[in-house]
Amino acid sequence: MINQIKDWLRNDEVDVFLGYKMVDGHPLPHVYGKERIDDVDAFIVGTARYPLEKIATMIASTNPDIKIGMVARDCNRRTLNVLYVWNQLDPDRIKTLDVNCCPSPLKDHADCSYLEKEAAGPMKVDKGMDGNQDTASVEEIEPGARFDKWMYEFEKCIKCYGCRNICPVCFCKECSLEHSDLVGTGALPPEVPIFHLVRAVHMAGRCIDCGLCEDACPMDIPLRLLYRKVNDIVRNVFDYDTGASAEQSPFNVLGEGTPLEPKQLNAA
Repeated sequence: MINQIKDWLRNDEVDVFLGYKMVDGHPLPHVYGKERIDDVDAFIVGTARYPLEKIATMIASTNPDIKIGMVARDCNRRTLNVLYVWNQLDPDRIKTLDVNCCPSPLKDHADCSYLEKEAAGPMKVDKGMDGNQDTASVEEIEPGARFDKWMYEFEKCIKCYGCRNICPVCFCKECSLEHSDLVGTGALPPEVPIFHLVRAVHMAGRCIDCGLCEDACPMDIPLRLLYRKVNDIVRNVFDYDTGASAEQSPFNVLGEGTPLEPKQLNAA
């Protein structure tokens, strides 16, 4: 793997390579370049998860012609598909070195965070939501009780912006979560539930269920469950599986004459 990265850099197949490096005992993201190619000897894969695609997007925004290589797990590849769809990265300028992930028995893609939760054992939830449940079981909760459970979760928020900052598909140049007329400033917790509902809407057609937001949340809000529900709606209404491919998103260019009407759902 190390030799492959060096060959890509030497042969100008990529200008930089995004991976990991052990720094003071911690595996951290690192940009490897051709100027100091021997640094690649320090490359590791490890178990650390950072949004390397977010770093790639930041680099490409200032240098759109740069060729970027990166190590890619399943979640990285799904994220790249979303970023290609939304024209944030050029697939012709991205080269991935794919690594295997452990598959989840409950999903059609790898899910590192799920395996970590499984190892920790079942959650005991009295007031809020159990983040390990599926969206169908959430719908079985009586609406009033379901509302109270979500409000309990949202009231825990300290508006640290960790969920947004770690998210690999958050790329807006202006963030509505910082708009004072929408999300008030100077008070904690933020106005409930506007902060998380605004973010949930923005995750429609973008969230690839990597779990980084929930991993970063210091208050253990089950954000993945919320975003999985949003993606369920996108899948049911638009027949669109976020991150599965780099095909056109239903929330990008609709084209001339395209009616803004969802497909008809069965009454059931």
